[in-house]
Amino acid sequence: METVSIRRYYVWQLPVRVYHWVNAVCVTVLCVTGYLIGSPLALQSSSEASFGYWFGTVRFVHFVTAFVFFFNFVGRIYWGFAGNSYARWNNFLVFRKSQWREIIEVLKVDILQAKAQPLESIGHNALASLTYFLTFIAFLFQCMTGFGMYAAMSDSWLPQLFAWIVPVMGGDFAVRQWHHMAMWFFIIFSFIHVYLVFYHDYVEGRGVLSSMVGGWKFIEKEKGKN
Repeated sequence: METVSIRRYYVWQLPVRVYHWVNAVCVTVLCVTGYLIGSPLALQSSSEASFGYWFGTVRFVHFVTAFVFFFNFVGRIYWGFAGNSYARWNNFLVFRKSQWREIIEVLKVDILQAKAQPLESIGHNALASLTYFLTFIAFLFQCMTGFGMYAAMSDSWLPQLFAWIVPVMGGDFAVRQWHHMAMWFFIIFSFIHVYLVFYHDYVEGRGVLSSMVGGWKFIEKEKGKN
């Protein structure tokens, strides 16, 4: 009978987990409200138009959530310098040849299904690191374009920091189009992300799913026979 010794690793610290779930809620709310802003529903009512403020409410929720999303992202930037080795920014920078070889190996397992044995990684594997780095760039792009458009209707200091975005990118309409297309990046990424989390949790059995709740992952330490 084969026995397996399991070792626990505290991978995701509390600030990383809080960031993850706040970000997940924000992205969901922003995508739903953003879609409604881009393609508003034609709701009809017999009441006075001044009483039907549903679209204004959608915009208000979108704007408030955008502020939460932005400052949550700022907190993650800080924790990339202050957190443990799994949270540090150097994990997301894929420069070494070994990392690119690992990306190919992960693709063979996750996408091509050419290998059945998953790679042993405690934190993010190289492909996940590269993907998350690209999402951070997308986060920044969405914040800049979103607040750039919002600056036209707000005197707040934060949107005004990005007022230069609209003229640089060719006007309000162009910025709205780019902002809307980036929304679909997040939607597609979310579906793939959720699928791969469940996939790795099932195949590897290391607590990938629960690790973003409790912070712990479980790695096989050694094997023996009884």
